[in-house]
Amino acid sequence: MQYRETIVWNRAMEATSAVYALTPLLPREELFGLRAQLTRAAISVPCNIAEGWTRESPRDKANFLAIAQGSLAEVETLTTIGERLGWFAAEDTTRLRNLLDELSRMLTTLRRRFRSAAQKPSSRRP
Repeated sequence: MQYRETIVWNRAMEATSAVYALTPLLPREELFGLRAQLTRAAISVPCNIAEGWTRESPRDKANFLAIAQGSLAEVETLTTIGERLGWFAAEDTTRLRNLLDELSRMLTTLRRRFRSAAQKPSSRRP
C-alpha cells in the first residue's frame, strides 16, 4: 500500500489544510513567528508519515512515525498558544483539534505495531 492510500496520511493532510485555514487569523506581525512555526510543524506530520512509510525496516518506520507524532504535539501546543493569546477562538480550532486527536491515536497504534514487528526475531537464517 502506498502512503497516499493510507487514512493516517490523508488525515494528516486534512490537518495541514486546517492549519492553513487558521493562519489568516494570526496578526501580521506573527508572519515569521507563530505562523511560520505552526505551518512547519503541520507540514512535518504528513511528510514524516510518508517518509516512514517508504522505509523498509519496522524500526525506521516507527522512528519516523514518532517524529510525526512529535510534530503533531507541536501543532497542538502552538494552537493552544494561539487560543490563549486570543488569536484563535475555540470554535475556530474544533475541526483541527478533532483531527489532531484522531491522528495521535492512529500514530500511537501504528508505532506500537511497527515497534513490535521490529522486536520479533528475524526469520532469516545466517
